[in-house]
Amino acid sequence: MKGSAFGKVILLGEHAVVYGVPAIVVGIDRGATARAAAPDKVGAQGASSELVLRAEGREQSLTVLPDATSDLARAFSALLEACAVTAAVRVEAATELPAAAGLGCSAALAVAIVRALDAWLERPAASLEETIERAMAWEKVFHGNPSGIDATAAARGGCLLYERNHGGARMHELQLSTPLTLAIGHTGIPSTTRAMVEHVARLRERRPDLVEKSFDGIRSLVNNARLALEANDVVGLGRLMDLNQMLLSGLMLSTEEIEAMCRIAREAGALGAKLTGSGGGGCVVALVENDAEPVLAGWDKAGFRSFSTRAFQRAQASERSRAP
Repeated sequence: MKGSAFGKVILLGEHAVVYGVPAIVVGIDRGATARAAAPDKVGAQGASSELVLRAEGREQSLTVLPDATSDLARAFSALLEACAVTAAVRVEAATELPAAAGLGCSAALAVAIVRALDAWLERPAASLEETIERAMAWEKVFHGNPSGIDATAAARGGCLLYERNHGGARMHELQLSTPLTLAIGHTGIPSTTRAMVEHVARLRERRPDLVEKSFDGIRSLVNNARLALEANDVVGLGRLMDLNQMLLSGLMLSTEEIEAMCRIAREAGALGAKLTGSGGGGCVVALVENDAEPVLAGWDKAGFRSFSTRAFQRAQASERSRAP
């Protein structure tokens, strides 16, 4: 009883999206999978639900207990409740994405588990909206006040213009005439979404003019990036990504490692490069025209782990997610 989900990259608009500014997000061809089944063992007190998580070559196993205190245990318990699971279940989940890196690892796991639970319970597949809503129960444990963009990308894939408002979220699917080729590099420093979102909130309280001006600039960049994507203008899109990075740096979300990786990527021929996700560490995304190898080689030489990935039109992405 298997479920799967996409990882994500925010091309433009992170942080500002929390305050109602649109963002452009793409699902990538790395993500998460999950399998649900009845528990292997039944103890003296009966069966308990169990989560086995495999990520980055490590395996972590936990049993859901009423007094669980770890974030992972609380998130799994919240997800079981959101999915109305009353029987004990064993879930095995795995991801190819690094944790705390801005690639939607947490949301991909949540969406994959939701889908695996539905399959195990022999329910009809939940709608995208229901899947995202359930996954948010898990996301709120880790991130406090997440925008919902990660869970949306994990569930849908494709390329989306995403806007959060008081009535919920509004999405517009953007057409990709050709897949986007991306190089993803990890700074080696974990990035905590909750901490960085709180940092921006505090900065906004102290210097509202600076933050609002930056958000207005990001809004303009996102609107122009939408036009560039629709015109298949990857050169223009790359330049807009560079400008977005400048504004994020001005909000003190960048680091020496992020700036170094952006510089290396551009020198290796990337059309644009910026942090992706919450910043303060995590990952850098570089847009390339065709071949990501020169960028990956540059990062590898500097000691940064990296990989290449592609973002597809939603229909193509859905087909790839169903492939064995």
